Amino acid sequence: MTSAARTVSTVLADTLSAWGVNYVFGVPSESATHFLDALHEPERPEFVAARHEGGAAFMAEAHAAASGTVGVVLAGRAVGAANLSIGVHTARENSTPMLVIVGQMSSRHQGREGFQETDLPAFLGPVAKAAHEEADPQRVPEAVHRALVLASRGRPGPVVLSLPEEVFGVATTEPLREPVRPSRPRPSADDVAGVLAELAAAERPVIIAGAGVLRSGAEERLREFAVRTGVPVLAAWRRHDVFPNDHPLYAGHLQMGTHPEIVRTLSGADLVLAVGSRLGEITVQNYTAITDQRVVAIDIDPAMLGKSHPVVLGVAADAEAALTDLVRAAPDRAVPEKRAAWATERRAAYEEATAVPAAEHTDRVDSRQIIRLLRAGLPDDAVITNDAGNFAGWLHTFFRFVAPNTYVGAASGAMGYALPAAIGARLARPDRPVVAVAGDGGTMMTFQELETAVRLGAPVVLVVMNNNMFGSIRMHQERAHPGRVVGSELGNPDFAALAQAFGAAGETVRRDTEFGPALAKALMREGPTVIEVVTDPEQISVSSTITELRERAR
Repeated sequence: MTSAARTVSTVLADTLSAWGVNYVFGVPSESATHFLDALHEPERPEFVAARHEGGAAFMAEAHAAASGTVGVVLAGRAVGAANLSIGVHTARENSTPMLVIVGQMSSRHQGREGFQETDLPAFLGPVAKAAHEEADPQRVPEAVHRALVLASRGRPGPVVLSLPEEVFGVATTEPLREPVRPSRPRPSADDVAGVLAELAAAERPVIIAGAGVLRSGAEERLREFAVRTGVPVLAAWRRHDVFPNDHPLYAGHLQMGTHPEIVRTLSGADLVLAVGSRLGEITVQNYTAITDQRVVAIDIDPAMLGKSHPVVLGVAADAEAALTDLVRAAPDRAVPEKRAAWATERRAAYEEATAVPAAEHTDRVDSRQIIRLLRAGLPDDAVITNDAGNFAGWLHTFFRFVAPNTYVGAASGAMGYALPAAIGARLARPDRPVVAVAGDGGTMMTFQELETAVRLGAPVVLVVMNNNMFGSIRMHQERAHPGRVVGSELGNPDFAALAQAFGAAGETVRRDTEFGPALAKALMREGPTVIEVVTDPEQISVSSTITELRERAR
């Protein structure tokens, strides 16, 4: 095709290719048929048709997180934009670079309440990093390039680009623009010296490592820095794989319902070094675990420094660049005795809080044993995605992530995330097993995407922890209104049979001893498998039963 015959759609497709994008996820829209046709060429990104725009957005977000590229999702007009908004919010919360392309109605008809008309930038802008509509065909190539740059630089996030339907097929001679690598701002020499001085003065320091470490690929630098300084590391909410969980300096994951001993590692510290972490509500336990500790924060986004807690030093820098400079500047000497004892104590507390002695049951399911068997049955590089709900407490507490790039989760707490995320992650990591762990509530929100997995031949494994309820809601009801259950009880299908109806394999586990063999068979299959694990509704959380919650509320 000559440059004169190129269209906005072909330039858009080739721009994505130049940025290393291999897949565009979405639901086909009549507003973007020219773009879909441009993706038909083999050298361009493959279009993955999902069964719902929300599922497509989750796939794109997870694919970006697992691959290190920009995720791309396509939808049409207001209804498509509304459906995918949950994925936009998730990408924002996860600091995931994503381009959201929305086919808009014709600009000739706007302002007259045309079919599916809405102001798309105004609608999605509040949950996106940025949002823009471009109606001039000759400026679309520039707008796409700018959106990709903005999505990737600084704190990554989702950028929305709304394009009226008539621009996609317009001829253009605008050239392709070369991809721009995100800048990695380094800390100043004074910042490095200041961080090390704060550490030198601390006896009980702790590092909280967040998404900034993952997005900059700084996991190895973090490990080197922790070893060099002897500082224990806590993983921020749903950043499990930021530091190897089997390392002597790993002290636990800060989650909903964090074990009190792991919380004590944070609340008992005299210095908190936050690296790429927002120190958000869940990570700092409803803002109660950091009180009078000195806080030093390193973040690529200056707006995050001191946003949630006062800081004695805020360093605006890329996590990998900062940790590299800190490792180089850190004195090469023995770790102070009190600090070493502190790290040993907190590691022991973590190990005691998360230990699961082997004890398979032949008559029931113990969720702790399911997680132990899941860990034992997977290679270290397997990728785990998980949904939101009380079932996740067992995964968050007892599954140990020992390799980088092995966890993909939604910091937004979005239900319905796990299965579509697993599909996106599997396309990014075709050489690794990918297992989604979900509750029955979240599973049913996006279960239709199992057909997408079957169509793609994606051998993902979905483990459904089924207690026939919205467990987290039920827990809160029992705490505040014991015995008064409204809306949290659910009826469910036979998940194994439903999986088979979709063309996938299905297994049902009613006792611990059945799970290991079911998982082993699933990992050998060429297509997707659903393993339904029937759990006890009485065991409402890792630490409590429904009966215990009612007794405490009396």
